Amino acid sequence: VYMLLCTNQSYYTGYTDDLQKRFCEHLAGKGSKYTRSFKPISIAQSWEIKGSKSQAMRVERYIKTLSRAQKKELIQNPDSPLLL
Repeated sequence: VYMLLCTNQSYYTGYTDDLQKRFCEHLAGKGSKYTRSFKPISIAQSWEIKGSKSQAMRVERYIKTLSRAQKKELIQNPDSPLLL
């Protein structure tokens, strides 16, 4: 699971099994409709999810429900209880 900082200062959250490849896809405009409009600046944070793809998808969905302040907190403290 990863979070990207985009040109509009928003955070994009996704999941992948190859972060560098996926980041390059986002940069090339092939990652998602959102990152085609708001290009990623950097990888803000990433987490390795032990378990299944569905577990990673649950974490991704959960992060997407967080407020901007909570996302910033999670980026600054990646081991935060917010993910537990």
